[in-house]
Amino acid sequence: MQARARYDRIGHGYAATRREEPRFMERIAAALGDAGSVVNVGAGAGAYEPRDRYVIAIEPSGVMAAQRPRDRAPAVRAMAHELPLHDQSVDAAMSVLSLHHWDEHREQGIRELRRVSRGPVILLTYDPDVSAAMWLMADYLPEVAELDRRIFPSMQTLVDWLGDRTRVEPLPVPRDTCDWMLGSFWAHPERVLDASARNATSGFARMDPDVVDRVITTVRRDLESGIWDMRHGELRSLETYDSGLRLLVSHPS
Repeated sequence: MQARARYDRIGHGYAATRREEPRFMERIAAALGDAGSVVNVGAGAGAYEPRDRYVIAIEPSGVMAAQRPRDRAPAVRAMAHELPLHDQSVDAAMSVLSLHHWDEHREQGIRELRRVSRGPVILLTYDPDVSAAMWLMADYLPEVAELDRRIFPSMQTLVDWLGDRTRVEPLPVPRDTCDWMLGSFWAHPERVLDASARNATSGFARMDPDVVDRVITTVRRDLESGIWDMRHGELRSLETYDSGLRLLVSHPS
């Protein structure tokens, strides 16, 4: 219920800046292999869902489900830890940047993905130890780093939950990605000043307004003075950056 209310609150306009990144989609499609049927848990507005397979979309938030394009499957309103599916009823299960919103049901939700899938389980998530080192969290927004360590399970914890046939793959974020997730801000500090960009990231959306105002003020000051570029300007010349995004692919034992 908390996750549903959270996205009912922050999900407005989400699809405008959180568009599907083709390079991430390629990696997800490869991980799905020859799966013909897929359940997508925390499906949101439909980004990263395969178009050439039968998809069951699970999404608890009406605000998010309403932003799904007409060519995507209608969303089933359900929660990750109580999937309305039989055991091994789909060829694969996936969840993209949703796990950290499952609150106290994270482990149960992961085990539900494993329960309903005959084949692989694919997760796109963040390694909170790596994401904490990005300039935004390290220099301006330590509150998000602290929150992320509580809500993002470690990679070892996820491997323990999923089973020993799980691989963890770094997914560097391209500078020109069209998915403006918080990790994409690594080369674009100006996005901190853009309300539409900020509000479509759960990191900013979960912060108290006074924290957000402090970060905006400080980043604007450092951009105008040149301090940000003096400290981090070399990032603008990179094509990709590891901001902690991780793809986990788990096969049944």
